[in-house]
Amino acid sequence: MTASDVADDANPSANRREILSAVVTMSAAVGVIGFVFGVGAVSAGATVLQACVMSLLVFTGASQFSAVSVIASGGTTGAALGGAMVLAARNTVYGLAMSRYIGGSLPRRLVAAQFTIDETTAMAMAQERVTDKRYAFWATGVTLYCCWNVGGLIGAVVGGSIDPATYGLDVAFPAAYVAMVLPHLRHRLGLIAGVLGAAICVVLVPFTPIGVPILCASAAILIGLPRPTEPDDMPTEGMPV
Repeated sequence: MTASDVADDANPSANRREILSAVVTMSAAVGVIGFVFGVGAVSAGATVLQACVMSLLVFTGASQFSAVSVIASGGTTGAALGGAMVLAARNTVYGLAMSRYIGGSLPRRLVAAQFTIDETTAMAMAQERVTDKRYAFWATGVTLYCCWNVGGLIGAVVGGSIDPATYGLDVAFPAAYVAMVLPHLRHRLGLIAGVLGAAICVVLVPFTPIGVPILCASAAILIGLPRPTEPDDMPTEGMPV
């Protein structure tokens, strides 16, 4: 242990300042993506209320983008929800990993379940001390949740009064989705899942209804799920997915 490590252990507030600094920086970027989601959701036919409720209740960017993209392309509600649910399945594994650190009453655990996403899990697992893990989890969860939903609200309100194509926002959905997926491709399991999902989608597009290729391709995410006993394999960056 170095002298700086000893100093950090003696002054936990120093560790928390570093955590909070990273959280604020990441949350600002997440807020921008939330804005993009709000604009895209309203442009796809959702109301401002529907877009905001989805962000408040779902709070996982990949699933939200997937569902709205399918609907915007003319796909069925079933295909949209199916793909979104499969993409969200990885959060179950994150919950198993975090359960050993996040306890407390049932209401507390329910709130923690809502906050259990890629970023909160990665930030928590990056810390060495249990107290820092808990702080990183809650600080990341609360800050991201606020920024994501505020960004989504602003985007939804603005999206009803502008033409996305005029400002190039019609490509924001796929661009934002790529930004969320790219960090996962840096890991072996994520890369395998990505390649398999793309292959499934390409094969099914010519002869299946809109939305079905995405629904089937999203099943590939199950391959990329990290095992609960190996938290170090989890992605360390990305958007709320």
